[in-house]
Amino acid sequence: MNAEINPRPLDLVQTDPALGILRLAALSAGPDGKLDDETLDLIFERVEAGVFAAMDPAAAWPELVLGLMGRTPSNMFRALYSSGALHEVLPEVAGVFGVPQIADDPPQVDIGQHLLRVLDEAARCDAPLPVRFAALVMHAGKSDSPPEHLPVHYRHIERGRPRIEALCERFGVPGECRDLALLALAECERVHRVSQVRAGPVAALLERVGAFDRPECFEQLMILCTCDYRAYGQRPTQDYPKAALLGTALQACASIDEAGLSSGRSAAEAAESVLTARATAIAVAFRSERWSGGAE
Repeated sequence: MNAEINPRPLDLVQTDPALGILRLAALSAGPDGKLDDETLDLIFERVEAGVFAAMDPAAAWPELVLGLMGRTPSNMFRALYSSGALHEVLPEVAGVFGVPQIADDPPQVDIGQHLLRVLDEAARCDAPLPVRFAALVMHAGKSDSPPEHLPVHYRHIERGRPRIEALCERFGVPGECRDLALLALAECERVHRVSQVRAGPVAALLERVGAFDRPECFEQLMILCTCDYRAYGQRPTQDYPKAALLGTALQACASIDEAGLSSGRSAAEAAESVLTARATAIAVAFRSERWSGGAE
């Protein structure tokens, strides 16, 4: 069990008290463990006093990074949420706590609690910062889904994109973190639904997520989706079957002569030829249909 941090009162007396609170919360994600109730009460009082009103988000970003890259990132965000500070610092994230989402095992989860489990799994896997940041913010569009639709979140991508973009602008988030967060917003759930029955949508998905031209980004998305998968139910050590499936599909496309297929064709014709060749190769590897329209 993690030890509890019981800081001296002076630990909160900083030039900027808001940054002092974030530093304490970030340190709780490290080896020393959770903040104690007395400290959380003190933070709550500071939040109520309005210390976050004048906080410079750009100055707060390094504190968020410190917590995200800690051994147990959930400790930081639980402390911020329970003290009311998360609503001041990251309202886009605070808003998803208590919001249900459909799942398979269990059949429904609290999005906020789920993302905390994803963060800790990402830490266990020693995932890089873009993966952890994407895990934190990719559900931003689900906080205000119409109640009659819950636990399903229709059109959350359209709502989430401007929120993530505004958040990244506010904090000065690095481009690689922003890009992966937006990619995860659009594609993570599609990765979870990918099927070997239809090769065409698999080829199209691989292209959209950068598997052919942005391998590092693709790898980080697979890490994120794996952590998300393992955060459900009793899966903390299980392999992620969709990552293996997409790996097989990607390998099947490795020998395709893209230059030859593109020669003498317009850009649109070349893209279609390459996509068809990839779908054909994937269908052979999957022993499935060559092509079937529609997104996964």
